[in-house]
Amino acid sequence: MANNHLPSDTLTLSEEIFVADLSAPRKAGDSTQAVHSGRLENPYHSITEPLVSTATFTFENTQAVNEYMRSKLWGEPLGRSEYGRYGNPTITAAEARLAALEGAEEAVLFASGMQAISTLLLSLLSAGDHLVITENLYRKTRQFCTSTLQRYGIACTVVPMNDENALRQAIQPNTRLLFSESPTNPHNRLLDIEQFVTIAYEHHLLTVVDSTFATPFNLRPLEWGVDLVIHSATKYLSGHNDLLAGVVAGRHELLAGLREFQGIVGAISDAYVASLLIRGLKTLGLRIQRHNENAQRIAEFLAAHPAVERVWYPSLPSHPDYAIGLRQYKGFGGVVSFTVKGDGASTARVLDALQIPLLAVSLGGTESLVSQPAVISYYELSRQERRALGIDDNLIRYSVGIEDAADLIADLEQALQKV
Repeated sequence: MANNHLPSDTLTLSEEIFVADLSAPRKAGDSTQAVHSGRLENPYHSITEPLVSTATFTFENTQAVNEYMRSKLWGEPLGRSEYGRYGNPTITAAEARLAALEGAEEAVLFASGMQAISTLLLSLLSAGDHLVITENLYRKTRQFCTSTLQRYGIACTVVPMNDENALRQAIQPNTRLLFSESPTNPHNRLLDIEQFVTIAYEHHLLTVVDSTFATPFNLRPLEWGVDLVIHSATKYLSGHNDLLAGVVAGRHELLAGLREFQGIVGAISDAYVASLLIRGLKTLGLRIQRHNENAQRIAEFLAAHPAVERVWYPSLPSHPDYAIGLRQYKGFGGVVSFTVKGDGASTARVLDALQIPLLAVSLGGTESLVSQPAVISYYELSRQERRALGIDDNLIRYSVGIEDAADLIADLEQALQKV
């Protein structure tokens, strides 16, 4: 299902800059937008957006103050900031670039992915409301929806991924939105977005999708009719494991209230993080291409290895959502999850034998990272509770970096001999 929120002939200023024939404008490519979109004019004429490190902003005189407040009251474009909690030129530049990459009217930057999720849901939901989430969400997202929101009188129902009957049955008269993640962490489950959006439209519900694993280069949920898309910009969007950030992108009418709420609760990012994020976005296309290629080769290697039980990567025909991936995705990212033969102890031996990937949480950076989810992310749960969530002791999540694939595969080969 195509998204008809934006007219097909709508172009941003940044897109028009790169039109060779002005009489026949066309949309700029993804990598061109990643490098140039959202660029703001600045008094220094610098190539990079200036890092504006200030808590507050001055006015020339009282007339300027009155004009600014009048524009703010009427919802007109402001063109400047008054106080750091309500905006900053460097943050604005990062938000404009993120919005362009997602094909969104607007984007709002936060200090982390979880802050983006929690602030969005708190701004959209009130006591007595209900939301439906899919069971494969990132664990902290699921905890926030099922536990934290309950303290505020907001109910939540969890349904299996892509179970149409379960999703329809979960919708109640007070349901306000449907929330999912695609691909999921750590099993790379793919949401059938067409089915998800169709059901939401029938019931006049908002749809929210966390697309951190995909990035705008592999999937743009808004183009499939999703209302709001979320990213932990800490991961692929920044790409260098040196910042924390989150973003929500979508239509202006849906984000106006979120931006106001952000200023009230102070859930903001800062200019330095925004400048690092802008720098990371410029190489996003190159990095995602390498992540996709490396992960594909590693997934195929692992699928054929006798020491491996199962590989979770959507491009493999063995993956439960393989057909969805062929229809809806351009690529499948850099996370490959797999189970090795044996128990948790043999899995630990494999991890300790790996020489290139670093043993660490998170994902999406230039460096390969590896972890054992049962130990590092679900340690406090019992084995039975972990297995109910699909987290076996012998599960490994490999966040594939941009190193040479041949080196990563050779390293896996020697490590798997420890099984």
